[in-house]
Amino acid sequence: MNRPRGNQNLYAEVERRVPPDLDSVCIEALDGLTYSWRDLHLGSGCIANWLLSLRLKPGDRVAAQVEKSPECLMLYLATLRAGLAYVPLNTAYQRGELDYFLRDCEPAVVVCAPSRLAEIEPIARAARCAHVVTLGEQRDGTLLEAAATEATACEVIHRAADDLAAILYTSGTTGRSKGAMLSHRNLTSNAVTLDEFWGFKAVRDSGQRDVLLHALPLFHVHGLFVASNAALVAGARMLMLPKFDVAKVIEGLPRCTVMMGVPTFYTRLLAQPESRFGRTQCRSMRLFIAGSAPLLAETHQQFEQRTGHRILERYGMSETLMLVSNPYFEANGGRIAGTVGVALPEVGVRIAGDDGVACPAGAIGAVQVSGPNVFSGYWRMPDKTKEEFTDDGWFKTGDVGHFGGAAPDSYLTLVGRSKDLIISGGYNVYPKEIEGYIDAIAGVVESAVIGVPHTDFGEAVLAVIVCKGGETLEPANVVEALKGQIANYKIPKRAFIIDDLPRNTMGKVQKNVLRDRYKGTFA
Repeated sequence: MNRPRGNQNLYAEVERRVPPDLDSVCIEALDGLTYSWRDLHLGSGCIANWLLSLRLKPGDRVAAQVEKSPECLMLYLATLRAGLAYVPLNTAYQRGELDYFLRDCEPAVVVCAPSRLAEIEPIARAARCAHVVTLGEQRDGTLLEAAATEATACEVIHRAADDLAAILYTSGTTGRSKGAMLSHRNLTSNAVTLDEFWGFKAVRDSGQRDVLLHALPLFHVHGLFVASNAALVAGARMLMLPKFDVAKVIEGLPRCTVMMGVPTFYTRLLAQPESRFGRTQCRSMRLFIAGSAPLLAETHQQFEQRTGHRILERYGMSETLMLVSNPYFEANGGRIAGTVGVALPEVGVRIAGDDGVACPAGAIGAVQVSGPNVFSGYWRMPDKTKEEFTDDGWFKTGDVGHFGGAAPDSYLTLVGRSKDLIISGGYNVYPKEIEGYIDAIAGVVESAVIGVPHTDFGEAVLAVIVCKGGETLEPANVVEALKGQIANYKIPKRAFIIDDLPRNTMGKVQKNVLRDRYKGTFA
C-alpha cells in the first residue's frame, strides 16, 4: 500500500496500521459475507478514483444519505482518500431537512439510496449539485456501477492536519442546524487516543486483534467517527449489523470482544431473560461502552450483576468527538456509575462559573473543553463560531457539570444541559426546530417541546400546544401532520393541548414547569 510521508490524511494513518495479513477479515456482514482489509482498500480505491475523475477541488463536499453497509464505509474512506470532505446525513431526514442541508453545504456529489433517488435528485439539483448517484444496502446502485470501471490503485491525496475532513450537522436550540467542521487532525487524534485508552493497543501488542460488534448507524458521530475509526486504526475486525437487533446482537456477542452502544441498547438487552442474555453470551467480551445519552446508574449496576461487566461510560459531542471517559485499565481508576470519567490524554476540560472563572471540585458550572479533537468551527457561521468559543479558545459545550463530589476530583459528572436539548434513544432532538413545524400547523398559536423520562429511550419527545381561540385540534392529528416533514425520532410521542403556556415575569416559557407536570406520562 502507498504510505506517503507527512500526509496527515486520516486514511494514511489507517494504512499505516493495517494488519500484516491484508487478506484477514476486516468486516463481516450480517449475511455472512466477509470483506478483507485488501477488499476495503481496493474497493475504496475504485470509488476514490471515480471521485477524482470528476475533477473536484480538495475540500469539496460529498453528501451521503444511505443505509448502513460495508460499501457505505468504503464511500467514507474513499472521500477522505480523494481529499474531499464527507457529509453524512441521517437516513431519517425528510425533504425539508435535506433541502436545507444540501443548500447549506453545497455538495459536489450526493449519494442516496436507490429508493429515494426520485425524491432527492431534484433537491440536490436545486442545490447546484452536479453529480447524484445511488448506493443500496445490497451492493447495488449507480455509484458502484461507475466505480467498477475505475482502477483499484489510488494515491492518498495529501492533506494537512487542519484540512477539512468532514462536516457533521448538529443543531442549536435556536435557529437552523449547524455544520461542525472536523479536520483530519480531529479524527486522527481521537482515534489514536482511543486506541490506547480503551485497550485496543494492549490487545494488539499481545498478538491478538479485537472484534467490534458494530450495531450503530454510520451517519452519526458515535457509529462513524468513534466506533468505525477506532476499529480501523486498531486493525480490529468488525461484525457489522445493519441496525440494533436484540436477537442478532445476542447471537453475535460470543464472537466479539468490544461493543459500543447507546443506553437503549443495554436496557433492551437487560429486558431479555437471563437464559438468553447473561454471562454465557458475554464470555468473550472484554469491554462494553455506552454514550450519546446518559446511562442510568441503575442500568450500570444491573448490567454488572447480569454479565459481570462494568459498562464504560464516556462523554463526547459532534463538535469534539470523545472528550472524557471512564478508564479501561484499573490502574487508571475505576468505572464509576453516574460519572463520565476523566479527561482523555491531550484534552482539556474545565468547569467555569457564570463569571468565567474556573470552579473548584464539587462546584457546578459550564463544561468547557479544548484539545486536538475539538472542531475548528461551524460551516459558514463565523459569528456563531465566535460565540461558542471563549476568548482563550475553549469550546463551550452547553453542558453543565462538576468534578469530584462523590467521585474523585478528576472525574466529571454531568448534571444537565444549559440548553433544552433532548436526547432520545441516543439521538439529539432540538425543541426549537420541532416547535417551528408545529407552530406552522393551522390553528396553532404556539407550542413548547420538552423531553420527559422514558424507560426505553431515556427521554421521550413531548409537545404542549396552545390553539387559537375557537379552534379545535386533536393531539393525534398534530403528531400525524409532522410525519414526512421531520425524522421519526423527532416526532413527539405524545401531544397535549392546553390553554396557556406557563411563563415567568419576563415572559419566558417555563419548560421546567412543563417537564415537572408531564414527567409521569410514560411511567
